Amino acid sequence: MKRNVRALLAGALLVASAGVHAQAWPNKPVRVVVSQTAGAAPDIIARLIADRLSKATGQNFIVDNRPGGGNVIGSQAAARSAPDGYNFFFATAAALVTNPHTFKSLPYDPIKDFAPVSMIGKSPFLFLANPNVPVKTLADVVALDKSAPGKLSFASDGPKGFAGMLGEWMNKVMGTKIVQVPYNVTVQGIQDTLGGRIQFTIQAITPSLPFIRRGELKVIASSSATRPPGFEDVQTVGETFPGFAFVGWFVMVAPTGTPAAIVTQMNRELDKVLRDPEITGRLREFGVYTDGADTPENTGAFIRSELASWGRVIKEIGIQPE
Repeated sequence: MKRNVRALLAGALLVASAGVHAQAWPNKPVRVVVSQTAGAAPDIIARLIADRLSKATGQNFIVDNRPGGGNVIGSQAAARSAPDGYNFFFATAAALVTNPHTFKSLPYDPIKDFAPVSMIGKSPFLFLANPNVPVKTLADVVALDKSAPGKLSFASDGPKGFAGMLGEWMNKVMGTKIVQVPYNVTVQGIQDTLGGRIQFTIQAITPSLPFIRRGELKVIASSSATRPPGFEDVQTVGETFPGFAFVGWFVMVAPTGTPAAIVTQMNRELDKVLRDPEITGRLREFGVYTDGADTPENTGAFIRSELASWGRVIKEIGIQPE
């Protein structure tokens, strides 16, 4: 009986200690690692969220840019950070689910080294055409490609970039042979599409929007499972080719071992930020759509699902790890 009482008291003390620990958090600045350069879209979004977290908690949330190596440098730095609740990683899909399939080896494990905290938002891609190309739908694209095999091309960010892999997966499911033309600079690919040297391009919403509004590019389809807000009249690839749905996304994760109470509190703080209409509006300016933070458990399940899905896609389109 005495043992049971002692066990109950010990358990109560642990719960109380965890609660106090969470309530005291944060009591010093919090670091958020971003694996892109300052001024890039992920960096701007991370700073927007960090600023709101700073105001909500009374402690500074500091963005630490660690660019380079295709997200590897920042991911490694975040994975090796102290799991004390004061280090987080504003992670991209590339860092967590495509890098593991395109690199032969990584200095971090996307599942074992990180504790999921929250979903941030998802970012669809658009399949766009020069206005003079005689297509309105994906069925038109397929028919045009069949009539002139190997004559059509699309601008991308490279074979292992998100747009490049999406384009090759579209080729696979549509049965087309549209030639990929990689560009190091996004705007160059857009400019060549505008000039008619390339017929199509795959881009995120933000860099595409000015050209769409001016009628210089026409949207054929979006890569998301459902039609994005503002593009309700544009079909998704999945409407013509069922099962196709791939988007870019951002999540917040922490080094494995970060106290669960702090993960939960960070998730709640992020949910408040992401449900603020002003923040939702700002995110949409970057082509990012959010439904709030979701739960750490659901975020983890999403990451694991995406890791498996992209593994299948990368294998199907024949990309070899390097």
